[in-house]
Amino acid sequence: MIKTLIVEDEPGNVRMLKNLLETYCPQINVLGEAGSVDTAFELIKTTKPELIFLDIEMPGGNAFNLLDRLKPLNFEVIFVSAYDNYTLKAIKYSALDYILKPVNIEELIAAVNKVFEKINSQQFQQRVESLLSNLNTSKKILQSLAVPANFGYEFIVVNNIIRCESSGKYTYFYMNDGRKIISVKNLKEYEDLLSPDIFFRIHHSHLININFIKRYHKGNGIIEMEDGIKIPIASRRKKEFLSLFLGEEE
Repeated sequence: MIKTLIVEDEPGNVRMLKNLLETYCPQINVLGEAGSVDTAFELIKTTKPELIFLDIEMPGGNAFNLLDRLKPLNFEVIFVSAYDNYTLKAIKYSALDYILKPVNIEELIAAVNKVFEKINSQQFQQRVESLLSNLNTSKKILQSLAVPANFGYEFIVVNNIIRCESSGKYTYFYMNDGRKIISVKNLKEYEDLLSPDIFFRIHHSHLININFIKRYHKGNGIIEMEDGIKIPIASRRKKEFLSLFLGEEE
């Protein structure tokens, strides 16, 4: 059984979540509930849960204020929110879990199953640090990316990515230190996550960091990257690329 707390300030939401957990997630043992940051802090300290369902906004602060006070962390978190916004993008980017209100049963079961696999993971603290770093950036450009690997997660600095290349259902990250990192997620997922101000999908198989473009060969529409790789711009992306980054038309 996974020792669990629910941190949520709306009693109706607490009752609904508890009922769903009792019905569909028998591996969950709810130890208690808290409706504010201060109450949650004390309850977590005394009960030492393995998992917390954590509402993002609540009296006395928010979920991230609470996590800051509790570091180092030795429990898993599933964030619960009514809004699909930048904050949830940052959570996903940092390889943490969230569910949207009203809670979908299938999403709840999937999130609990993922936590069950990761419980007591030594990398949870690093994933939370990645999230807090991403949320604190003033430009809303995410800084650190958690890439799923066989051993857990590889954390990479976004600004150090030269390019991403698709290979079937996998994605390869080519870094500016020469490393090649493989992810089990497809390129479209990373295109959705990485900032369009920096990353551009020039080809169905290639997503590039424009800061690492070395040359643009106008005649044949070839981009040469800092790692020496030459990539053709897909004809359907050429006009947008020239307009966005070079300020010119074809």
